[in-house]
Amino acid sequence: MAVKVLIPTPLQKFTNDEATVECDGGNIVELMNTLESKFPGIKKRLCDDNGELRRFVNFYVNSEDIRFLDNKETSLKDGDEVSIVPAVAGG
Repeated sequence: MAVKVLIPTPLQKFTNDEATVECDGGNIVELMNTLESKFPGIKKRLCDDNGELRRFVNFYVNSEDIRFLDNKETSLKDGDEVSIVPAVAGG
């Protein structure tokens, strides 16, 4: 099951400067594990030591915020697009 993952610029150093990668995963947790196996070190930027998604990184599946779906258990299917978006703060 191929899922297209959009990688933000600050994390592209882990993906050989690729802005888009394809990975497998039935949900966000599995996708994170696949990303880590393909691109070692990226998961630590996305998840804390307990495996929880960092609160300053937002995930969208087909433009839907996973916080309004099933969070890290959000199901993925072939052809889905996952966007990883770092939170921006300031004033």
